[in-house]
Amino acid sequence: MKSLQKIKKCTIGKNTIIWDFVNLYSCKIGDNCMISTFVEIQQGVNIGDNVRVQSHSFICEGVTLEDNVFIGQHVVFTNDKYPRALNEKGEKMTRKDWKLLKTVVKKGASIGSNATILPGITIGENVIVGAGSVVTKDIDAFSIVAGNPSKVIGIQKERRF
Repeated sequence: MKSLQKIKKCTIGKNTIIWDFVNLYSCKIGDNCMISTFVEIQQGVNIGDNVRVQSHSFICEGVTLEDNVFIGQHVVFTNDKYPRALNEKGEKMTRKDWKLLKTVVKKGASIGSNATILPGITIGENVIVGAGSVVTKDIDAFSIVAGNPSKVIGIQKERRF
């Protein structure tokens, strides 16, 4: 039977569950994580312990998810602020033509389904990002954000769950 997963050169922690139909490339996934179906995680991504990534999410190169992060269904991370098919010379773009912008999701953050995270963003500890949000700038710890572009709609005094 043909494998339903494409896992290449990854480090995967203890008790981590990876469902079928995933693509994982040269990434590091911690202990006690769950990666759902139809997820792609690109090279150089670092995922901490106790992280849950729901189905159909895309985590691109340059993203770090710290411990206890939740990623809802269909969440998309980006890493290139100005994507183009051709470089300034009119030639097909190569890796050397783009600037990778890193994104960090701090401990305990939760990102709702269908959110889009633009490149170079830091999402603070225990932040809640509402479903469908487009995150365009850094978010302070314990904030609750929603919308396009996302805006702070509340502050948690402490983690409630």
